[in-house]
Amino acid sequence: MLDQILIQALSGLSRGMVLFVVASGLTLVFGTMRIANFAHGSFYMLAAFITYSVSSMVGQSTLGFVAALLIAPLAVAGFGAVIEAALLRHISKRPHQYQLILTYAVTLIVADGIKAIWGRSYHTVDRPSGLNGAVFIFDMPFPSYNFVLIFAGLIIAVLLHLMLTRTRFGKTVRAAVMDGEMVGALGVNVPRLFTGVFALGAGLAGLGGVLAAPVGSVSLGLDTSIIIESFAVIIIGGVGSVPGALIGALLIGLLQSIGILFAPKMAIAFIFVALCIVLVVRPQGLLGRAT
Repeated sequence: MLDQILIQALSGLSRGMVLFVVASGLTLVFGTMRIANFAHGSFYMLAAFITYSVSSMVGQSTLGFVAALLIAPLAVAGFGAVIEAALLRHISKRPHQYQLILTYAVTLIVADGIKAIWGRSYHTVDRPSGLNGAVFIFDMPFPSYNFVLIFAGLIIAVLLHLMLTRTRFGKTVRAAVMDGEMVGALGVNVPRLFTGVFALGAGLAGLGGVLAAPVGSVSLGLDTSIIIESFAVIIIGGVGSVPGALIGALLIGLLQSIGILFAPKMAIAFIFVALCIVLVVRPQGLLGRAT
């Protein structure tokens, strides 16, 4: 039984790391711009389909996956920058309901665009060469690629921390999370900052889509589950907190994977039980600021 729990815990860590990459982009956008971006899951799904196309054109190999790893996040980040500059910027002063409706509309547009280009079929992306096997732990197999996801998540977390604490852009973003009006009063070009933050958030969603593509099938509907879990992550971890997003994502990943082992029919419920407990005990999230 102990070996099964360990394998499930490792699976939860790998799933949690992918969720962290996606949710970190959402928490930056939410914390800085105060936009609950429902299109964030669509960026994740779009990147997964781009990964399928790029890897198919280059070849279902390590080279194809590496090419997708470079192209898809940049393409999605550029798309996100266009969405922010062309649409969201013009309604930034309006009530939040406008932003919710607009980002939901973008979700529908992206889904229809994917249907038109890739169709409704399920697609698969091969894992890089050398990572399509398994590592045996207590005589139980664990996918080698999932170890890569765990280490990739840790590396991305460190890089995000360094960017937010050591670079001027990162320090400005952190200041905007604390007090956006003061940042504007100090002479920062806030519209340009917001475009950069939104592009970064979209790029992180895209990166998560690339990393997750070889794990399962690439199909319509990927955006729904990831956006629900991402919002749960940032609420548990605290809006605007990247370390909080890491803790929240790992907590959700572990609860879901270990929950499947003990209560398969209620595994998804464990996530929302944890969410409710955090909202009652600490409404600002584990590492969030009280406002």
